Amino acid sequence: MNVTTQHEEEIFDAARRMADPAARDAFLRQACAGNATLRTRLDRLLAVAPEADRFFAEGGTALSVGGAPLHSTRGTHGNGNIASTSLPGEEQIGTLIGRYKLLKKIGEGGCGVVYMAEQQEPVRRRVALKIIKLGMETKSVISRFEAERQALAMMDHPNIARVFDAGATERGSPYFVMELVSGVKITDYCDQNGLDVLRRLHLFIQICHAIQHAHQKGVIHRDIKPSNIIVTLQDGTPVPKVIDFGIAKATQTQLTDQALLTANAQLIGTPAYMSPEQAELGRVDIDTRSDIYSLGVLFYELVTGRTPFDAKALLDVGLDELRRILRETEPPRPSRRLQGLPAAEAGSIAAVRQTDPSQLTSLLRGDLDWIAMKALEKDRTRRYETANGLASDVQRHLNHEPVLARPPSRLYRFQKLARRNRVVFAAGAAVLAALVAGLGTSTWLYLKEREARSRAVAAEQQQARLRREAEVRQRITQAALLVSQDHVNEADKILGEISLTQPTVEGAAVLRSVGEWHAMAERWLQAADRFTLLSKVDSFDGMDVATLDSLRLGPALIELRDIGRYERFRQETLALYPAATCPYADRILKICLLVPPPAASLDTLAKFAEATTKSITAAEAENDAFRAAWHAVALALWDYRTGNYAKAIEWCERCLACPENNPPRSATAQLVLAMACQQLSRVDEARAAFAAGREIVESKYRSHMDRGSPVQGFWFDWDFARILFRESAALVDPPNHLD
Repeated sequence: MNVTTQHEEEIFDAARRMADPAARDAFLRQACAGNATLRTRLDRLLAVAPEADRFFAEGGTALSVGGAPLHSTRGTHGNGNIASTSLPGEEQIGTLIGRYKLLKKIGEGGCGVVYMAEQQEPVRRRVALKIIKLGMETKSVISRFEAERQALAMMDHPNIARVFDAGATERGSPYFVMELVSGVKITDYCDQNGLDVLRRLHLFIQICHAIQHAHQKGVIHRDIKPSNIIVTLQDGTPVPKVIDFGIAKATQTQLTDQALLTANAQLIGTPAYMSPEQAELGRVDIDTRSDIYSLGVLFYELVTGRTPFDAKALLDVGLDELRRILRETEPPRPSRRLQGLPAAEAGSIAAVRQTDPSQLTSLLRGDLDWIAMKALEKDRTRRYETANGLASDVQRHLNHEPVLARPPSRLYRFQKLARRNRVVFAAGAAVLAALVAGLGTSTWLYLKEREARSRAVAAEQQQARLRREAEVRQRITQAALLVSQDHVNEADKILGEISLTQPTVEGAAVLRSVGEWHAMAERWLQAADRFTLLSKVDSFDGMDVATLDSLRLGPALIELRDIGRYERFRQETLALYPAATCPYADRILKICLLVPPPAASLDTLAKFAEATTKSITAAEAENDAFRAAWHAVALALWDYRTGNYAKAIEWCERCLACPENNPPRSATAQLVLAMACQQLSRVDEARAAFAAGREIVESKYRSHMDRGSPVQGFWFDWDFARILFRESAALVDPPNHLD
């Protein structure tokens, strides 16, 4: 197919999907660019397209290969048997694609179909399998499909669906396999469960963190909307998952060798959630701030129940008017959007947010209005620079702190101070009233003057403090941008010039990246310092991320040979995460047993071992062999440290039997196995296990160390194995152990 023919087909394909005649006409005028012959040919094709569609639909049952109907299946309806035939655009349920059996169709997009499938090996589990539709294999569609696979494969975040595998079907259609996210879109979840505005904002903050992670990987989502954010329950806790990076664009990393824009500059995205710059046909300089705008629309919808511009109205006005609205028309503030709705509609929206219309309007007026309008700025330079910046402002509102989205007047700052210190201000007012009643008018005037002076001084001090905090936040944002551009050295210099004392999502992300940069270069002092500071400011990220940060700090301190500092870290970790409420007990167990613990810590650690034993039983019941194997490593280390060598050997063997390979985990299990066998005088077995573990560790450290992944192991997983290698070498093979 030549380029001209392909271009014509792409225009025809895009135009035939437009239901609105005016929008189709405007699109064709721009796409044909004055080529009357091309326009005439397209008009004729579009005129006969409906008749052709009916012909193929009616003739579908007659399609056959060698006399057998295509994709023919038999089923029952009522009491009679019927034969159903699916056109070649979809795979038949029950089909095996590689090691995945299709169970049912669960979704469909413009160019792809999503199935629930069962993975047959090496473990059995339910997954989502996305296949490109037959007949949709144009260069642009395959390019977008490949881009989505590459984008998701780079992600490693609890709020982004993971990719497991990829390939092509027997007919050549590309597919990829990802985490099956069972749940409902975020707006439906919030409404069905009657979440108030506070709980909606907590979910929104997690979404911002996921988008920030994507941006730091060099990927823009470009289609953030409720249907692409699914809320699932994990241990009874709602967890939002960002899905469908199907029109994602790489900002730094080349996701695919093919272009993501078609030759006719199609409008890509969902109009109601689309940024003004994204509405510019042919514009190629879309950056991360386009996603900030879409997050602003999602924020707006979560709190008001409506998008800034009515979605149906945008589709009805035609392409040119749609673009004009997005570029030029200012949406109403969230509080005013509610006021413009009919009373019954406003009452329904407020009711599912556990309030009434007047209270909801009052709640939105002020901070939430300002946050939404800053994210929805037409001029992208005036929006939040990062998704974490938006999340931090929402968190500041929840903490009754001044937000950055509004002019910081002195009265506004004072109101925030009063809300955070209600008890102190109420007590002061009561004392003042008593003094006024007892001392008379003259004393009251004197105290009033003194109070005014004190208030002025306090307000000035508060303003100075807030100014310093704003400067720190600005420098952190600057450092985050440098990290995203791989200028880590410059970002590290900025961290050395500022003082971080308060929890900060964006600051934690920068410290994490810079600390890992030092660790992979084995600059352990700098890495330990950055990870230590990270542990003090990462409280907004949740227990999953915080415990992973502990796994980063522990080995850095051991590599630094600062055992005293490691021991303080171990005691602080045990105090911070009670075993009864920590779902990541195996991580705490591992990090606290990497060096033999004092006897006084064993009673506390026994509770973590008990919790890990319960967790491994649950993981095995769910056929989660990967998680069970990591738990087995932690329990093997526990039994070895407590002298139960036979039981430690059993746990190591259970870990090594896991079909999903993870090299540093396997190395750790082999090395603990070697030490346990040596303690039981099973010398030959000890040497064999030690040799196997040594080969894995040394082969990794002969190559370049990188951040790693869950499947192949993060850098700290490898450092765990190396630390235990030194210990096992001293016990099993003393002359040859590493320094």
